[in-house]
Amino acid sequence: MRKVVLYHLMSLDGIAYEEGDWLADDGPQLIAYLNRVIATQDDVLLGRGTYDYWAGHWPTSDFQPFAGFINGTRKHVFTSGTPALSWAGSTFVATPAPEYVTALKQETGGDIGIHGSIDLTRSLMRAGLVDELRLVVAPAVVGRGRRVFDGEEVRSWQLTEVERGKNGTLFLDYSR
Repeated sequence: MRKVVLYHLMSLDGIAYEEGDWLADDGPQLIAYLNRVIATQDDVLLGRGTYDYWAGHWPTSDFQPFAGFINGTRKHVFTSGTPALSWAGSTFVATPAPEYVTALKQETGGDIGIHGSIDLTRSLMRAGLVDELRLVVAPAVVGRGRRVFDGEEVRSWQLTEVERGKNGTLFLDYSR
């Protein structure tokens, strides 16, 4: 069975989205970690908001390794309508995410990634469909913004790997 792997950037206080410059620059180490995460993924799950933002950015970006990865990977976009922007490799899904992802996990292939998409992540976490966490925790307390883990029921995760960046960023791998 395929694994669903969540990759997310967040602050010490769990903020995953906030306009501001709070992520420490750990340069090559951050890029190497991202590259390890995406190397095993051949499908990505996106919510509509993330899709709309990314479809206007990534198709013309040269930021590697992510641009090559996300532009060449199958994208499953959860939405009730058709977005204005098209993006190669995108499939629009109206089926409830837990039902769709349960079936996708049964197919052959590599890991299924979630990048961004806070609401989608929350619904898949509630359904117990996220198998691994790859968290980049910046050494900053932001104080306001959106959290990935907000209102979740208690679930235990096992720390499988930890790495410390030169500027204090933590790279944390967890499994269910």
